[in-house]
Amino acid sequence: MAVKPIVIYPDPILKQVCPPVQAIDDEIRQLIEDLVDTMHAGPGSVGVAAPQIGVSRRVCVIDVSKNRHGKENNHGLLLMINPEILAKSGGAVMREGCMSVPDYTGDVERATELTLRFTEPDGNVREFEASGFEAVAIQHEMDHLDGFLFLDRIASLKTGLFRRKSYK
Repeated sequence: MAVKPIVIYPDPILKQVCPPVQAIDDEIRQLIEDLVDTMHAGPGSVGVAAPQIGVSRRVCVIDVSKNRHGKENNHGLLLMINPEILAKSGGAVMREGCMSVPDYTGDVERATELTLRFTEPDGNVREFEASGFEAVAIQHEMDHLDGFLFLDRIASLKTGLFRRKSYK
């Protein structure tokens, strides 16, 4: 278990499509532990995807349960291998940030309801519906697996990108 350094844009790994995991072995289980530790160490982080720590694999972790937007509606800690969205509906524009793009936030339009399937570290395939902030966080992390950043999804280039204030 280790907190890994976050890869910062414009590192090319962030724009690559990750290959699927073929077998769940000790390397993948260690990757998941590292992702969880890194997520918990990040200020306000609700998820991390493997490319954000320099690993091109279809693995991400999400937990919105401690965030004020996801506290009431969540599935707890999600350890996702080869996740896929089966259906999505609804839509809302929400402000997003990313540890790999540390100086900016942006308004992004995302589906607010998802049907999702992924493999868990024990090999079980899980399918469920997510909504609200959790659905948005899932889409954000899954975008990393396909080489997209929230910057690629800004709702309006005129009004959608914001530089974070420095509190030094």
